[in-house]
Amino acid sequence: MRINGLDTHWAYRDVVDLVEAVGNRVDMILVPKVGRPADLEFVELLLSQIEQAYGYDPIPLTALIETAPGMANVEAIAQACPTRLEALVFGVGDYIASTRARTPVIGGVTPEYAVLTDADENGERAMHWGDPWHFALSRMLVACRANGLRPIDGPFGDFSDPDGYRMSCRRAAALGYDGKWAIHPSQIEIANEVFSPLPEEVDRARRIIVAMAEAAAEGRGAVSLDGRLIDAASIKMAENVVARADMIAGA
Repeated sequence: MRINGLDTHWAYRDVVDLVEAVGNRVDMILVPKVGRPADLEFVELLLSQIEQAYGYDPIPLTALIETAPGMANVEAIAQACPTRLEALVFGVGDYIASTRARTPVIGGVTPEYAVLTDADENGERAMHWGDPWHFALSRMLVACRANGLRPIDGPFGDFSDPDGYRMSCRRAAALGYDGKWAIHPSQIEIANEVFSPLPEEVDRARRIIVAMAEAAAEGRGAVSLDGRLIDAASIKMAENVVARADMIAGA
């Protein structure tokens, strides 16, 4: 469940009233506009007291990083509540407002944030859209991975633009994100498609694991597969792909 922001007077009542009533059926609490570790610690304190009083199991937390203070403190936030915090979500809409960015679409690109290539042999230059959210996404990703949390990208506002949403998913997936919010049913299939490993990607990952196991048995630390060098870093990446594929298959 998502509670109101801690900058409102409704937040504590959301936690108290709802968790006391149905805390045994709450899978996770999403805390919006987290700006500092103390925000999560406040929610954790309320939850711990209610859980103890009612005999509930601990309820996990997810934090929305969607303000300039939240991004400035994201590393410290990622270290808060280590036994309860599971994921961080990049809330791009409120982040746009907080940083006063200019963009026509929540989570999309903007014409002012583009790069022109050098002229080709015909004297023509091509424009490539840049990602104005790259810094924020990268910073939050590192904070998550350094502290064992799941990084989730936030919404893409124009649900009538499937290509734009797909590209936004691909950018997040390329950085290492585990998933992305869908605000419309039409976006669900796209997100599942982009964030699920392709069959050929999974097959190659499994072959990398086998090849490295054989190399290790022979006392070698690296081996060639399909004309490419693979080493210890390759096997870690391959294990990530296989683990994701197995998790999806078992879901």
